[in-house]
Amino acid sequence: MKLYSLKTVQSLPLTLAEAWAFFSDPANLQEITPPSMRFEVTSELPPRMHPGLIVTYRVRPLLGVPVRWVTEITHVVEPFLFVDEQRFGPYRFWHHQHHFREVEGGVEMTDLVHYAPPTLAAPLIDRLVVGRKLQQVFDFRRAVLAERFGTV
Repeated sequence: MKLYSLKTVQSLPLTLAEAWAFFSDPANLQEITPPSMRFEVTSELPPRMHPGLIVTYRVRPLLGVPVRWVTEITHVVEPFLFVDEQRFGPYRFWHHQHHFREVEGGVEMTDLVHYAPPTLAAPLIDRLVVGRKLQQVFDFRRAVLAERFGTV
């Protein structure tokens, strides 16, 4: 299985505590996901994430077809890092690291996603569909966060 990766870095004019408070609340994920994906959390959410937390979603990543997605928060190092991993869903493999560090003027947020598309034709599917769609999701997220919090 070939793994692909996507890395994004964005600086926001927030304190580390403010950034952690926003990003560690799983309820905020819907706000930073493109409306076209019709993202819906289907499980009960605690106010803060913790290792072992299972979150279930319904999402429509392609052509409006609903897909169930189950992720687990596997690592939390407050306020610097958390990791979510797919347990069931649209990818063969999904491992998403969220890193936060103080920088001049705010916080630098780094997302590092390692993933494998759901098919044996992964290189073609990634180039034509999955990689592009994933980049669009993170581009949308970047724009929403810049509009909500500003930029450094």
